[in-house]
Amino acid sequence: MKSLMSGTMAGVGSFRCQRCGYVLTLTAPDVLTKCPDCGGDDFMRASMFATGSLARDVPVQADLIEREEWLTHARMQVAAPGDYLAFEDQGQLRLVPLEREWTRIGRSLAADIRFDDPTVSRRHALVVRQPDQVRVLDDRSLNGVFVNGERIEWRALKDGDEIVVGRYRLSFLSCTEEPAVSPAEALSAI
Repeated sequence: MKSLMSGTMAGVGSFRCQRCGYVLTLTAPDVLTKCPDCGGDDFMRASMFATGSLARDVPVQADLIEREEWLTHARMQVAAPGDYLAFEDQGQLRLVPLEREWTRIGRSLAADIRFDDPTVSRRHALVVRQPDQVRVLDDRSLNGVFVNGERIEWRALKDGDEIVVGRYRLSFLSCTEEPAVSPAEALSAI
């Protein structure tokens, strides 16, 4: 039974991190690695029939302050008004403007935002731009899409919302004004 709970033969199913509550779904004899959210390695089988929420715990105050600082830094990098997805990619801030009606997020080579990671489904999420709002849709992913810690099927986004796709955190930025300082000035101030 121990082999079904850890190591390289975790088995098929959902596993919940005992430290932070992150739920990871495996579809084959995948490697059950450290938790993508908190780095913990104590997992327990999770059931979709269990009572309670599959959502993550609310972040502590220090995490919220750090997130606000990160969002402020990301907004300073925006060159023009518009809607953007901001995320860390190999330690670098990446801003993706949402200019088309559909933006695909996933592991597929056809994805507009591609994460080559087993926690991300080939077709994980879609971001849909419409004249009145921007929405994120779960595109039949295995691990789900979370917005501000809550698992969703679809959700209208507002500025600053955090979207979790696998182990990746993306922030939705809706910038309606020209930046107060140029990106070069913003970088020199940091």
